[in-house]
Amino acid sequence: MNEVSQISEFGKIFIFLIVGFISVGITLFLSKLLSPNKPNPEKLSSYECGEEPVGSAWMPFNTRFYVIALIFLLFDVEMIFIFPWATVYANKELIAADSRWGVFTLIEMFIFAGILILGLVYVWRKGDLEWIKPKPITPQVNTSIPMLLYNKLNEQQQAFKVKGFSLQNEVAVVSKTAVTPTTNVIAKKPMFKPSFKKPAADE
Repeated sequence: MNEVSQISEFGKIFIFLIVGFISVGITLFLSKLLSPNKPNPEKLSSYECGEEPVGSAWMPFNTRFYVIALIFLLFDVEMIFIFPWATVYANKELIAADSRWGVFTLIEMFIFAGILILGLVYVWRKGDLEWIKPKPITPQVNTSIPMLLYNKLNEQQQAFKVKGFSLQNEVAVVSKTAVTPTTNVIAKKPMFKPSFKKPAADE
């Protein structure tokens, strides 16, 4: 007589997780209890592949590492989805149940991989995969303003020339200001006087 299992599949997974947590906790507790604790400057120093650590650990980090890591993570997740698909794609039982199964799953995977490839092409064309960035391109804007007005404005700006700095001129200006007597500065009156209206009495 076949006995019915009292534990469901989810119960087995739950027991497996509990045993895993308990085993990891016991291992960490025993290592803390039995391992010697004798810290010294050599042990507390950061490890750099056997090299002596130089400088501070707080240093600027190139953000392009994150871009490459995100692209790798994207295609790593793609592989996670493709492997189980490849195991059931040509399953004879599924194809015998419905002949459209093979064509449907093939088209679905082509769409999934095509979207990711389009993203890779976009990142590639944008230049994010190049470690040495190309020279920035100045954007060109189409406008209805004629170029003559821009040239005229530039000519007007060139008429105002900036005087070159000279230490002798600065000393002369300072000496003149020191000789001239101080004058009383008259405070200017405000151009307008704010007026506040009293709120109307409630009727």
